[in-house]
Formats: sequence, C-alpha cells, structure tokens
Amino acid sequence: MAITSANQLELLQTAEAVAREKMIDPELVVEAMEESLARAAKSRYGAELDIRVSIDRKTGKATFTRVRTVVADDEIENDRAELNVEDAKDYLDDPKIGDTIVDEVPPVEMGRIAAQSAKQVILQKVREAERDRQYEEFKDRVGTIINGQVKREEYGNVIVDIGRGEAILRRNEKIGRESYRPNDRIRVYIKDVRREVRGPQIFLSRTDPQFMAELFKMEVPEIYDGIIEIKAVARDPGSRAKIAVISHDSSIDPVGACVGMRGSRVQAVVNELQGEKIDIIPWNEDQPTFLVNALQPAEVSKVVLDEEAERIEVVVPEEQLSLAIGRRGQNVRLASQLTGLDIDIMTEEEESARRQAEFEVRTKLFMETLDLDEFFAQLLVSEGFTSLEEVAYVEVDELLVIDGVDDDTASELQARARDYLEAQAKKALETARELGAQDSLIEFEGLTPQMVEALAKDDVKTLEDFATCADWELAGGWTTVNGERSKDDGVLEPFDVSLEEAQNMVMTARIQLGWVDPADLASDDEEEGEAATEEAGA
Repeated sequence: MAITSANQLELLQTAEAVAREKMIDPELVVEAMEESLARAAKSRYGAELDIRVSIDRKTGKATFTRVRTVVADDEIENDRAELNVEDAKDYLDDPKIGDTIVDEVPPVEMGRIAAQSAKQVILQKVREAERDRQYEEFKDRVGTIINGQVKREEYGNVIVDIGRGEAILRRNEKIGRESYRPNDRIRVYIKDVRREVRGPQIFLSRTDPQFMAELFKMEVPEIYDGIIEIKAVARDPGSRAKIAVISHDSSIDPVGACVGMRGSRVQAVVNELQGEKIDIIPWNEDQPTFLVNALQPAEVSKVVLDEEAERIEVVVPEEQLSLAIGRRGQNVRLASQLTGLDIDIMTEEEESARRQAEFEVRTKLFMETLDLDEFFAQLLVSEGFTSLEEVAYVEVDELLVIDGVDDDTASELQARARDYLEAQAKKALETARELGAQDSLIEFEGLTPQMVEALAKDDVKTLEDFATCADWELAGGWTTVNGERSKDDGVLEPFDVSLEEAQNMVMTARIQLGWVDPADLASDDEEEGEAATEEAGA
C-alpha cells in the first residue's frame, strides 16, 4: 500500500473516529499515526536516519523528511543523522552547531509487515492515551461516591463497571458477607486510584469510614452546604458506627439535622450500610467532654486525661461498665477511634482501690524517709504532697497550713527531706562513677546525679554518648504499628523528663561538642518563622 495512493483525508477521518470512540484527543491519534509512518519509513531508508513524518491537519497529506543535525567534529556518533560544520556548508550559508538540515524524502510503499507495525504503534498510543484519560478523570474523584454495575466476581473481589472503565471492590472492602450478582447496581466509595503499568487501577470501598460520611453528605443538605461539619467517623462495618458532628449555626441542632424527620435521613444511610447502627454524637473541642459523648449510651462519672501519652482514664459506675465497654469491646473501641485516644475504663470501686493504693505507697515513703509516724505522713499525703522534692523545696507557708505544723516543725521536715535527698544524690553519683560515668556527663547542666546513674546503667557514660541519643530514648514515647500503640520506655522517663526537655538537652550537648553551629539553628528557626507567616498570610 502506498501512502500516496490512499485517500489523504481518510487519515484524518480515521483519527477522528478512533478519538471519538475512545474519548481521547484526536491530536494524540494523529501523532500516533505520524510515529507509525516514521517507523515504517526508517525500515525502508535505514534505522540510522532521523526520519520524521508530518500530517497536515487540514488536508491529511503526509510529508516525509530527513533531519540531520550539525555537531562538532569530535562528537559525531551517527554520520547518517549528524554532520560537521564544514560539510553543512553545502546546505547552509552559515551553519552553526545545533542547526538542522531538513530534506524531504519520497513517501514509502507500506508492505504488509510495515502496515501491521504501524497499526500496532497506533493501537499502543491509543491505549496509553486512553489510560491517561481514565487516570486523569478518576484521580480527582478519590474520596467521592460513585454508582456502578457489577460485571463479575473473582476470588471474592468484585469487578465493577463505572462507565469509562473498570474498578475493583476487594473482598475486605465489602460490608459483612454481602454478595453481588452480575448486573447488580452498587454504590461505592473511590478509595484510591493508582497509575500502574497495566493501566490505572481504581480501588473501591464500602467499609471505609469516609463512605458513611459521604452518604450523610448526600442525605443531609446542611452537611453539603457546610453548615454542619463531620469532625470524625469510626466504623465497625456492618455492625455499628459513631459519627461526630458540629453545627456552625447555633440555631441548627447538628444531631437532629442528621437524624431527620422521624429518622428518615439516618435511616437512608443505615439501609445503604446493611443495617449498620449509627450513633450520632455532638462534637466538642474539650476532649473529656467529647469522650463522655462518644461513650454514649453509657454514663461516665469521671474522666482523667493524660495529654502527653494521649491516654484517658474513664470512671463509670459498676452497673454501667458492660455498657461502656460494649459487646466484644465495640463501644470503647469505636470511641477510641473517634477521639484518637487510648481509653482505659474502670469502675468507681476500682478507681477508689487504686487511689487508696497510691495513698498507702506515698504514706509509706514519707514514714520511711522522713522518720514520721503514720498519722503525720497521711496528713502530708492528704494535703497533696507526692514526693520528697515537694516537701524539701516548697514554700514554708504551704507546710504551715497543715494542722499541728509550726515554723520549727516545718523547718525540721524540710531539713530531713533535704538531708535524705542529698544522701541519695551522693550515693547515685558514686554508683555512676563506678559504672564509668565521665565528668563531662556528670557536670552537664540539667542532669541530676540520679539521672546520670540511670544513663550510666544504660551504657551512656560520656557527653558524646548522650549527644547521640534520640529524644524518645530519653523521654519515652509511643509507637503505632498496624494500628496498635505500644509504649517505648525512656531512660529518663522516671524523672518526668518531657520530650521537649530531652530535645533541648540533646541539642545543647551537640552544641557544646561543636557538632552543631548555633547560627545554623537560628537561621532554621527564622526560615520556619517566615514559612509559618507566609502560610498564615495565604
């Protein structure tokens, strides 16, 4: 087949038809045709030549050209596509390196093999363009709900026709034991879109918490309009869920709006989620208050929050314990997901027993270290004293408020506490030196003798050793693996060293050793400040 004998407009008509069918840009199809014709020409004239084809977008005429580039003498690698400045003078008046010489060459006769190769190039380009179009279309729809039609099921995974492509609903993303037959209509959440070698992969979900949030957005106009905001969602798919909402209009009740008249709005969501029970909870900035709401329908007596550890203790009456925990721990687990906190639930009796045990431990501490009788030690604990340091260095006036304590008694108590602490410090220092602790560490500001002893026991014996420590190794922290939080114990954690304090001490040690230039830290702080200002302005 000769390109010259073909109807020249047929190329453009074919490009238009293919582009319309595949819903891609016709220009991409024409470019694929140009590449396929150029490849066919190279097989005729030689693969070393730089043959290019240009198809006129109006007439369909294909023009074949040979392109040669002017390069330096010592850079010629392909003498059929490159030439030096001297040889280029035969074609150009004043050739320079980088100039190109374009010569038109006769169109090629496309044999069967060349035509087949051209067809493969065009099909490949069309497939790539189609995949790019599909990826661009769906990547911006991640986080939205789409309606599809079930095509087939493979190993428990459901293949869904979503109009301009296929998507996959994995078996672990289905609710409970729901099953589908071919041609069933299905409503799903687009969880992820990935660009892969075999084409864009679209992953769907019906168990994702945001699927429920999007369903509420569809059923509740106030959420869609932004008057009511969904702050958090937690789900046990197919069984139970909790959703926290807040209203930005004081005249609108967020819970009532989500429930709807006679429960019509929430019931529509429940029906879509295969009967999943939904607790709608008012969101509150105060975490303890929010947690009390999240544990509904259980009643809470008291909440104790540990912000640094992101843990919270909840005290409930004995008869409310099973309700607060829920069947198989479901209620407390969902409340934990909703608030982002680890929750410890205990009864009032358990909390009372724990407080009594702490009271006894502190009483015994004061009895043994300060040589006090039980009654006087209990008085100290009752007044809120928890450590020897508090007794030793507190203002005398705070001791005088205790019944039976005068100036002399207060002075004696503080003297005993200080003597004991000094003896403990001296003993700790001796132990640390025996373990090999060096003066550079012992004299470092911010470390007590007991801290130095603990570090030496952990094989941190010099300032260099200390400077290589991570902040969490000193202060402790939490690690989350597969959704489970585990505690990392810190060497200085028993001394109530915070993560920020540990960071400051380690950085100070590095500056003293000359590892870090304070000027660099100052410039980094300035850059962070400028970035924060720009972000706030934006």
